[in-house]
Amino acid sequence: MAITPEALKQSRQVIDMYEAYADRYDEIVGNEPIERVKAALKRLAAEVGTGGQVLEIGSGAGREADLLEDLGLHVRRTDATQRFLEIQAARGKKGELLDVVSDPLGGPYDAVVALCVLFYVCREEIAAVLNKIAHSLRAGGAFLVSMRHGDGEKNGDYQTVLWRRDDFAQLLEQAGMAIVWDEFAINSGNGDEWITFLAIKGS
Repeated sequence: MAITPEALKQSRQVIDMYEAYADRYDEIVGNEPIERVKAALKRLAAEVGTGGQVLEIGSGAGREADLLEDLGLHVRRTDATQRFLEIQAARGKKGELLDVVSDPLGGPYDAVVALCVLFYVCREEIAAVLNKIAHSLRAGGAFLVSMRHGDGEKNGDYQTVLWRRDDFAQLLEQAGMAIVWDEFAINSGNGDEWITFLAIKGS
């Protein structure tokens, strides 16, 4: 299915926002993931096993990839924002430019990680993106994803798409992935609601 001009426009707006905000974002997030994200990443690592090949979509400052590598996984770090890749390069970490909406993902991977990134994808495009991710996984490969929870969209300089747990779960299943774990959480700082899923691709 062809990518719509609206999806490309939205993707560009998000990238431009992070190009300007990346340094401040790096300061805010600190040197390691928050505890619930650490726990989810450890759950993924246990599912994949030492030496697994992981594609990370939206690596940002790279702290989640650091943890995955410490847990024995090999991570292909990617982001659509050049400034994030420069921040990682300053720490000796190599990343690649990749836009999950418009670029091929390669593979097959043992796992794909997409934390705090796919809620920027237009509602009309998300099924196609999830199918692309599923196709990049080997049979039995794992997908760890977190989404903003709620209804509708929030519009400003860029759009954030909110998802109800069951609606997004259905999309994962339609893409050929079975959910083995999920979690609902509320951000203590701003009250944002999150859903995180670990799903396994079928044979």
